[in-house]
Amino acid sequence: MKTEETYTDKELIDKVLHKETAIFELIIRRYNPYLYRIGRMYNFNHEDTQDLMQEVYIEVFTHLEQFEGRSSFRTWISKIMLNRCYRKTQKWYSKHMESIEQNNQVIENLHNTETSKLVMNRELNSVIEKSLLNIPEEYRTAFTLREVTGLSVQETAAVLEISENNVKVRVNRAKAYLRKEIEKFYVKEDIFEFNLIYCDAMVSRVMNKIKEI
Repeated sequence: MKTEETYTDKELIDKVLHKETAIFELIIRRYNPYLYRIGRMYNFNHEDTQDLMQEVYIEVFTHLEQFEGRSSFRTWISKIMLNRCYRKTQKWYSKHMESIEQNNQVIENLHNTETSKLVMNRELNSVIEKSLLNIPEEYRTAFTLREVTGLSVQETAAVLEISENNVKVRVNRAKAYLRKEIEKFYVKEDIFEFNLIYCDAMVSRVMNKIKEI
């Protein structure tokens, strides 16, 4: 009998498409760390990131037959997560922009609230994470996908829809921003880790939703 690690993505997908719904749990467990890091990269807190992950898994499950294998499954699911994060960011911006423009105090309050959250959130207490969240988004995104999540240059280029050379440029610029911190503290496996406890909870959440479909 095969273990979780020995199944390829294609084998798992084929099984799910052939009504072995329970197998989807293995896909969730395999991709929890990747999606979680992307959500945190966008500066969403732990709870919002989990909500986004659940939405992505449901979308993937209900549209799994649309995956044609032209790119890796990791590229495909990462791109869905990135799009979800982007839409949520834009939705928030559109909703709050009018009030922000009317009252500059809102900006100050927002800054104070977000700062408090960062201080209180133990998962963002390392210098690396704080520095990463402060660099320009296009560099942060490329760096996280390539160096933290572990996508190849080709996969990162496919997710971001840019050239491979552009990926390398963005990653190098991100490293320039982070060089001092990286040299002292950088351990990429520790950045934005999705704890096993959270992994089990995410599996339960998604699989319960799938049962309702």
